[in-house]
Amino acid sequence: MLKLCYLSLTILALSFAADAGRAEGDVRVPTSRADISLSFVPLVKEATPAVVNIYARRVVQSRSPFQDDPFFGNLFRDFGTSRPRVQNSLGSGVIVSADGFVVSNYHVVGQADQIRVVLNDRREYEARVLIGDEESDLAILKIEAEDMPHLDLRDSDTVEVGELVLAIGNPFGVGQTVSSGIVSGLARSGAAAGNARGYFIQTDAPINPGNSGGALIDVAGRLIGINTSILTRSGGSNGIGFAIPAALVAQFLDQARQGKTAFERPWAGATGQSVDAGLLDGLGLSRPEGVVLTAFHPASPLLQAGLRVGDVVVTVAGHPVNTPAEMLFRMSVQGPGRDVEMAFLRNGAETVVTVSLILPPEDPPRDARVLDDREVLTGMTVARINPAVLSELGLPLNLEGVVVLDPGRFGQRVGLRRGDILRRIDRFVVEGPGDVGPALRAAAPNVAIEAERGGQRLILRFRA
Repeated sequence: MLKLCYLSLTILALSFAADAGRAEGDVRVPTSRADISLSFVPLVKEATPAVVNIYARRVVQSRSPFQDDPFFGNLFRDFGTSRPRVQNSLGSGVIVSADGFVVSNYHVVGQADQIRVVLNDRREYEARVLIGDEESDLAILKIEAEDMPHLDLRDSDTVEVGELVLAIGNPFGVGQTVSSGIVSGLARSGAAAGNARGYFIQTDAPINPGNSGGALIDVAGRLIGINTSILTRSGGSNGIGFAIPAALVAQFLDQARQGKTAFERPWAGATGQSVDAGLLDGLGLSRPEGVVLTAFHPASPLLQAGLRVGDVVVTVAGHPVNTPAEMLFRMSVQGPGRDVEMAFLRNGAETVVTVSLILPPEDPPRDARVLDDREVLTGMTVARINPAVLSELGLPLNLEGVVVLDPGRFGQRVGLRRGDILRRIDRFVVEGPGDVGPALRAAAPNVAIEAERGGQRLILRFRA
């Protein structure tokens, strides 16, 4: 009975696709043998040429576990000699323009030395990454080709729960595979695995390892999302997969065409949390909705627009937001350099303001310094904290001072990490990046560094 119901739904949806040229809302049920014999075949034939297999190769240097140890490094000098090692990754991608722009997941192609794109007709192309963003888990690649098969992007905000979809990719490396299902959820925030954070389309179309970067399409053959991960305990598909919406893909593609080499996302300069039932009385709301703002950076564009701590943001660009990740997604798809309307509640009354979407300011200048061969911690990079640095490292908005951008080999050996805030070196207070080198030299040979990590104070002592 369940199989018959699913078949009926499939036939009905395909009938809609076959009648795509009709006016929207002109819906009919299958009435003839020709209607009943419809299948996904025409749709698959049209869409699969634009979905590619991606083979990424990266050479890494394997290291001895004793290499940096001051004692065992000499004792086991010839043990586990450092040697190059090749890492290979397999995934999928989607051609989104006739001139060879390809979208995939960052975790498939990020940091790769060599990328090979293989079409389903077995043509092969070398590709290069134009933009890669670990946080969004998206990457835009370019192959040197023209008149390529490609998929058009659909406005993912028009997608609805229950729509039939196809997932196309290369699971387990067995070759291009098509699976079907429905959109089973929208506005999934923070649900995907890996580094991706944000807003996802949920589907029950089977997605397995190797499908990452592949296409999630509707019954008209339009791209609605890029498959990125699954929710599983066994490692296989359990019917809960996540796709990055095409709206964000469109913003990545636009920035790649502008020549950007890193994805630029607007900076809110604010923190917030979802409104739940426990916050209703304090906020004067009748039902849980929106994102309550809890803190601001002094340079925040939301603060400049008139928002305050305790305000509840309910829409961005006319779209409801209920989590901080969803709010950031709505700002990201608009892109920097634009103005956007935000509606918020204060004391139960709704107000709409216009917010300028800006990049995190480099004010004051970060003044990054790399400690040279004369310094105690050669190779360590430090910088002054500003909004751009806070955003880059994901640090709290209220931090000031000097931060470690890269501890370097020697800094890592004494226990420093990227994102550590340097407060004191022995008796010297660290006020700027230029203080670090002289303070280390003055403190040598017995050095004590007071740092802050994750809100906790730590003392690192070593002999230079």
